[in-house]
Formats: sequence, C-alpha cells, structure tokens
Amino acid sequence: MAEKKIKRLKSSAQIEFVEKKSVFIGFSTIVKNEEEAQAIIKQKKKEYADATHNVYAYMIGDNIARYSDDNEPQGTAGMPVLNSIRMSGITDVLVVVTRYFGGILLGAGGLVRAYSTAASMAIEAGGEAVFEPFSVFKIECSYSDYGKLSTELSAWSCIIDSTEFGAEVIITVAIKQEESEKFRERIKDVFCDRFTPKLTENRIDSL
Repeated sequence: MAEKKIKRLKSSAQIEFVEKKSVFIGFSTIVKNEEEAQAIIKQKKKEYADATHNVYAYMIGDNIARYSDDNEPQGTAGMPVLNSIRMSGITDVLVVVTRYFGGILLGAGGLVRAYSTAASMAIEAGGEAVFEPFSVFKIECSYSDYGKLSTELSAWSCIIDSTEFGAEVIITVAIKQEESEKFRERIKDVFCDRFTPKLTENRIDSL
C-alpha cells in the first residue's frame, strides 16, 4: 500500500477547442493499470476512427509512463501530453487528444502548444482529488452508546462505510492513517474500554 498522498482525477472529462481550423478533443480519465489504459485508447480510436490523429499519454503510479504521437511529427504530440500530465502532479491518468486536421499546418511549435493545451484543459476539467492512506476500523457498540459514538465520529475526518443494526450496532469507518492511533485511543478513553475499534484493513481513499 502506498504510504504517501497522491493526486488523481476526480472524474473523467472531455473538452474541445479549435486552433487554426483544426479541432482538438481532449479526454482525461482515471486508469488503474496498462490493460485498462490500452482498452480505453482502443475504444477512443474506434469512436474517432475518422479523425486525423488520436494521440495519447498515460501515467500509472510513479514508474509507468507511455505516449504515442500517432503519426504526428516526433516530439510534437505525445510527449507534450505526457509533460502536461507530469506538470499537473496527477497520476493513474490517461489523456487522449483527438485531432481533426483543418487544412492549415500548425508547425512543430504550434502542434506542441495545441496538444499541451488540450491535455491541460482535459485534466483541469476532470478536477483533482488527494488520495492518502486510510485505516479501516470495525466498531461494535450497544444501542445506548450509538448516539454518543455518532457524535464522536462527526468530529473526525472520516468515511463511514456502513452501519449495521443487529443485536449490536456495527459501524465500519475509515480514518486517515496518520490519525488512526489517536482515534483508537480516543474511542477507548471516551467509552471507558467498553469497546475498541478493530483494524480490518488499510486502503487508499479520498474524503
């Protein structure tokens, strides 16, 4: 599990702009692995089969970075898209920039600017979310303690995954890992050791 905060897109996004009659369509989305990225690229190429170029770049984690100029002059398309991703600080992301040629040559510098702009706009449109390590706890409490526990949880930056009402109330809650030990001790103290949060897993998530 990652031990540091990472930035990902909040959601997929698509933008469009025109540069000297060439239409550029920028698409950004979250990807978990290369297989998923390649499947989406294939889908986009099918969707825009009549386009002049379908340029892409993606980054997964800290180590995987791929790009394609898709027959644009080398260094004028895929690398600028990848550089836009790197400058955003976002990872686990795929950007596809589709171009419909408008009849006016942009030149190498113009292509770099256009592809960079399309990629940056698509990333910005998707927004960003900070993901960080969370510890997931299961808490079993009596109905008489449930109200007080709910109030206590509302004071923390946490994610309530589920609440089950049976013989007892079972709450599954995710707490930022850096606060997890403090949280556990706080719950034990407030409820005089009547119950203790039980760690079930660790995960990466965003509030």
